[in-house]
Amino acid sequence: MRSKPLAKADVLLHPQRMAILRALGTDSRTTKELAAALPTLPQATLYRHLNSLLEAGLVEVVEQHQVRGAVERTYAMARSAAVLTAEDLANATREDHFRYFATFVASLLGEYGHYLERPEIDLVADGVGAREYVLNLTDSELLELLAEIRAALNARVDNKRTADRTPRLIGTVTMPVDRPNGA
Repeated sequence: MRSKPLAKADVLLHPQRMAILRALGTDSRTTKELAAALPTLPQATLYRHLNSLLEAGLVEVVEQHQVRGAVERTYAMARSAAVLTAEDLANATREDHFRYFATFVASLLGEYGHYLERPEIDLVADGVGAREYVLNLTDSELLELLAEIRAALNARVDNKRTADRTPRLIGTVTMPVDRPNGA
């Protein structure tokens, strides 16, 4: 008996699946290339998570060919992979939302930890930074700002990796900072 498929948010917001999606974020890759990019992920686990991502429509097979009697597939992240819609989150509980956000933040912390493991780091040259801005915005101003940010990012999302282009992780978080009932 087949179990109920996971909701898109549950598939996406899993640390190992986020790592796979991040590895596919700039390039399509074969399973072998993904395994090399994610050396701490056991091969069986990689295949299991790739299958979950495929079933959820978050990755797609963009090429396949025979290699010594086996089919080698090349995977790419689907266009809508990194976007959770209001519909995707409609049935999530408060606990689900907290877990999703905690997974997102933990993933960022993990990537920062990997960065710090490099033999040499240069925060300025590498473009590493974190900033907070508290802006006073109406609901329409917020929507306008978010649309501008998304447009700026989407204008670069199809950049192919080249010798002079480094994959950069850019995460955004938006939330009100006022407390309910003046608390």
